[in-house]
Amino acid sequence: MNSIQILEQSGLSKTEVRKKVLALFIESQSALSLSDIESAFSKIDRITLYRTLKTFETKGIIHKAVDGTNHPKYAMCEASCSEHKHHDNHAHFHCLSCGKTVCFEQVANPSIPEVLNGYTVEETTLILSGTCKDCLEE
Repeated sequence: MNSIQILEQSGLSKTEVRKKVLALFIESQSALSLSDIESAFSKIDRITLYRTLKTFETKGIIHKAVDGTNHPKYAMCEASCSEHKHHDNHAHFHCLSCGKTVCFEQVANPSIPEVLNGYTVEETTLILSGTCKDCLEE
């Protein structure tokens, strides 16, 4: 699916910024940080970028890829995600050599009961770290 189709399916207007940012996510093989996105464009308004990312996240187009660093990264959601339900309960791998973060959709986060001894679990994350296959080949 291309960026225009995704925007139409999500009921979003097809602005140039949205099309370009979404195309960047579609082309990327790994999660993108804010600086990755900003550096891909010669000039982009930071506020517009933040709003675009928030809108994409709300609509189930992208999700936060938690990788154990203090730098937020975002990755494309699964096709089954929507505005009302994210299905991105998977592991994220962070390469300690190059800093790349990738989604491992085939590795699910551990199942934890919603209520556990008086605690309410709202979110779980599974972060795998090590060396990616690209860095191993170098």
